[in-house]
Amino acid sequence: MKSEAQKAYGRNYFASMAFPLAVRNVPSASTPQHRHDLTEVNHYHNFSELVIITRGQGIQVVNGIEYRVTAGDVFLLNGYSTHSFKTRQTQSHINIMFAPERLSLPEDNLRRIPGYNIIFRLEPTLRSRTSYKHRLRLNSKDLALLESMVRKLNDELQAAKPGFEASALAVLLEIIVFISRKYDSEPAGRPAALIRVGNIISRIESDYTRQWSLKELAKLAAMSPNNLLLLFNAATGSSPIDYLIKVRLRNAAESLRNGHDSISEIALVCGFRDSNYFSKKFRDIYGITPRQYRDNFLEQL
Repeated sequence: MKSEAQKAYGRNYFASMAFPLAVRNVPSASTPQHRHDLTEVNHYHNFSELVIITRGQGIQVVNGIEYRVTAGDVFLLNGYSTHSFKTRQTQSHINIMFAPERLSLPEDNLRRIPGYNIIFRLEPTLRSRTSYKHRLRLNSKDLALLESMVRKLNDELQAAKPGFEASALAVLLEIIVFISRKYDSEPAGRPAALIRVGNIISRIESDYTRQWSLKELAKLAAMSPNNLLLLFNAATGSSPIDYLIKVRLRNAAESLRNGHDSISEIALVCGFRDSNYFSKKFRDIYGITPRQYRDNFLEQL
C-alpha cells in the first residue's frame, strides 16, 4: 500500500532533473549507504529502476509479494510500484535509475526487440501474476560483461565532462539492448504466453503498415483470437488492433512534424486506407486534427 510506503524523490538521486539518470552500487552491508537510501524500506517513486543482482541472494518485496532473487537476476521496477528488500544474505546489487520519458529514448526502435517488450514493458506490469517467471538471469560471463557496461555508464556520469549526457545515454541504450537481446537468445524454459505477446508487439512495431487482422495475429502467436485478446489486453490495456492503430498514429504524428507530404499521403503511408478515418482516429488520440497538429508544431519553430 502506498499509504504505508515512503516516496523516493528523484531530486535526491539524480544530479540534475534535466538529465534523470543515475547509477547506485548497493553493497551487502545492511546499514544505509546515504541519507536517502531506502533499500530495505518499503518505498515507491515516479522513475524506473533497473536492478542487477551482482552477488549473493535475497528476497525482494514488490507490491506486497515476496520474490527470491539471486546473482545474475535482472529486472525492472516501474515507478509507483512499492518495493524493498526483506532479506539480503550477503547480496549486492546495482540500481540504474532513470526517467525514460525525459531521456528521449528511441522507443520506436526498442519496441521492435521482443525481449525489450517483455523485460521493460510487460513483465513489470504483470509481475504479481507471473511471479518473476519472465525475469532475466545472466550467467557469470554475461553478468561480468553487463557490470563492465554499468561501470562505463557510471564513469561518464561521475566525470560529467562536456557531452557526457550523449555518451551516457548511448551506454544506457547499449545496456538496454544487451539485456533485451539476452532475453531473446535464451527462450528455453520461459513461459510461452507472454513471450508470444512480446513477439506480436515487436511484429506490429516493425510492420505497422500491414493490414493485420486479429485472426492473423492470433495465428502468428499460436493461440486462439480470444486468448490473444485476453492476454494482450491484460499486458497492454488494449486490443492488438487498437495497439496497431496507436502505432500507426504515433508514426503519422512524426511524419506530420518532420515531413511535407499531404495528410492523405501520410495516412496511406502509415497504413490507413481512408484519410477520413485516419483524421477521426488521430483526433480521438491527440485531441486535434492532423492539420491542426502540424500547424501547431510549425508555429513553435
